[in-house]
Amino acid sequence: MLRIILASGSPRRKQLLGVLNLSFNIILPGVDESLYLPEGSPEEYCSLLAGLKADNVSRNNSESLVIGADTIVVIDSKIIGKPSDKADAVQMLKGLSGNTHTVHTAVALRMPSRHIKKTFVESTQVTFRDLSEHTINYYIDNHAPYDKAGSYGIQDFSAVFVKSLTGCYHNVMGFPISRFHFEISKLNLAID
Repeated sequence: MLRIILASGSPRRKQLLGVLNLSFNIILPGVDESLYLPEGSPEEYCSLLAGLKADNVSRNNSESLVIGADTIVVIDSKIIGKPSDKADAVQMLKGLSGNTHTVHTAVALRMPSRHIKKTFVESTQVTFRDLSEHTINYYIDNHAPYDKAGSYGIQDFSAVFVKSLTGCYHNVMGFPISRFHFEISKLNLAID
């Protein structure tokens, strides 16, 4: 039976991969993302990070399918990471208020024993309504979005921020399960 490893500590990714009823283990990658500055396009940057995570874990798990992922938020060609504190989160949400941004998630698949080294990027356009200062502060104080790119998690209260969405909803949560299933089915690994 195929052993699958999710190289991520994200509870959202764990939840979404679980939707596919797959049996998998979680191994946290030993990658310090802060050492890698954004270079190239946003898609290239998140692909690099996803690949580094998957490569790190697959080194000692060559017989397993390792899944690495990275999600970034981009507005006006600028990458918005995770907020460092409340003031940073407020600024991020003010910048997203009334605007459209793009969420990119790169997923890296690695299985050295079968020479699998594949990465894909899914992109979703998200338009926010105008957010009041009260709403922004309420959200941050009650949902502490400090582990989320762009300072929001679409699966929680911030769903009310969204005016429209074009693309995969699950991608905004951090893992595009439909695209993952499609890509994995092309590798003939029999995961179903």
